Amino acid sequence: MEAVTFQALNAQVKGYLWDDYDTLAAHKLRPALVICPGGGYHWCSPREKDAPALEFLSLGFQVFVLEYTCYPEDMSNFRPLRELAQCVCTLRERGEAWHIDRDKIAVLGFSAGGHLAASLGAFWNDPSVGLPPACRPDGLVLCYPVIATRGEFAHQGSAENVSAGDEAYRDRLNLLERVTADFPPAFLWHGGGDDCVPLENSLLLALELKKHGVPFECHLFGSGGHGISTCLQETEMPDEVCRAWVGLCRTWLCRQFDFTP
Repeated sequence: MEAVTFQALNAQVKGYLWDDYDTLAAHKLRPALVICPGGGYHWCSPREKDAPALEFLSLGFQVFVLEYTCYPEDMSNFRPLRELAQCVCTLRERGEAWHIDRDKIAVLGFSAGGHLAASLGAFWNDPSVGLPPACRPDGLVLCYPVIATRGEFAHQGSAENVSAGDEAYRDRLNLLERVTADFPPAFLWHGGGDDCVPLENSLLLALELKKHGVPFECHLFGSGGHGISTCLQETEMPDEVCRAWVGLCRTWLCRQFDFTP
């Protein structure tokens, strides 16, 4: 394994890469996964960094963890989103050196990180935001994501932090109103016992994706709280039921990217 670091605007990115061996010809290029930890846009939760990164590395992906800007730093002008967009662009620029298939880059986000990942899906081609076209992810994995910033299902803390109190900006970041046919294919999952981010965030997003003809897969578990990450003891949030999301996600990503680890 090779470890790399780089800056995406003001954000630090740490990558975990498979080495390229002459004796292993089958995987000269691999799909890449950018992980956006949760934390209510107030911090990046440690349990949603290395544990999922190493999990998906073991499944054959080149994996990167984005430490995006959080409140009370300046959150204006889509700052965390621009950092994520730059991260994806950097992976495409350095694809050959890091053995990445440039057409197989997904973004995985937990909770508020799920809002950030879904924001890239919603705004990547919005001319009013002005992101580079190369930032479009080829797939999204949204884990108990924050989607609504308005209404009864909004996660108030994330909404307040990402908008820094700007009410008009908060309205723009209500992603239930930002889905179009250009939204990338998505895998969603949510635990039924989540008392922090209501599972309606995932359910209502799934309905919007269906309405706009966007391919998706959605898993709603009967149990499972918030922030459970890989659902193992190493993250201190074991959950045998929700643990199934990892295998289901692997299958979806491999099918989406026509990849056999």
